[in-house]
Amino acid sequence: MTELIENPKAPRVKRVASLARKKDRLEAGQFLVEGPQSVRELLTYRPGLAEVVYATTGTEAWQQEINRLASDAGVRIDRVTPQVLAAMAETVQPQGVLAVAHIPQIGLDEALAGAKLVAVMHEVRDPGNAGTVLRAADAAGADAVVFAGESIDPWHPKVVRSTTGSIFHLPVATAASLTEVVEAARAAGLETIAADVRGDSLEQARGELTGKIAWVFGNEARGLDEAEREIIGRSLKLPIYGAAESLNLATAASVLLYETAFAQRA
Repeated sequence: MTELIENPKAPRVKRVASLARKKDRLEAGQFLVEGPQSVRELLTYRPGLAEVVYATTGTEAWQQEINRLASDAGVRIDRVTPQVLAAMAETVQPQGVLAVAHIPQIGLDEALAGAKLVAVMHEVRDPGNAGTVLRAADAAGADAVVFAGESIDPWHPKVVRSTTGSIFHLPVATAASLTEVVEAARAAGLETIAADVRGDSLEQARGELTGKIAWVFGNEARGLDEAEREIIGRSLKLPIYGAAESLNLATAASVLLYETAFAQRA
């Protein structure tokens, strides 16, 4: 067992804490993974990404499992005080454990190769929304998720936390522009469809969702503009049967991804 880290102002503690900032994440090529569930999924599904785990001492139920998974993966566990963990973490009340992991280098073409169902987020800025869409894509059996344009960094601590580990279950790629994603998707044999309230109703298109599809979800506030919809080619919307004005991004994405998953598996 390593020596207990007790100084919240130690250089190593500051280096870990700096990974909450995008600039420092990109420079280091690393990101934070906070909480027992996310660390467990990291060590189970992508142990090769893990550099080190920092954990408090205690008798919590997760301690034994994290110890075993880290040992099996050959990942070092450093013990820290709660004060040190709080200084490292992006959350106000960390749950006793976090890990530092390497950002996976997955190219767009690699992520889309052989895919049947893909979720593309274009200009999605809210970390909770982004994480929820990624989690829904994982649950629906999607093959990849792409963050396009000025979307939030997928390795932002809040995005990683809100996926509850799903970010380690499928390829996650980034792209500089929507055009780049659409071209790559079509080259991979995927039809691109915009989720947009100005599109045709999904009711008339349910039988057409059996092919290879990349859904494109736009910005939470403005959605997709006319030029972006033209690039994508086809737009579909969920019908509203009640009095609600609309559905939020994450809810709509979840329904559309599952509708497609049902059709593809029928």
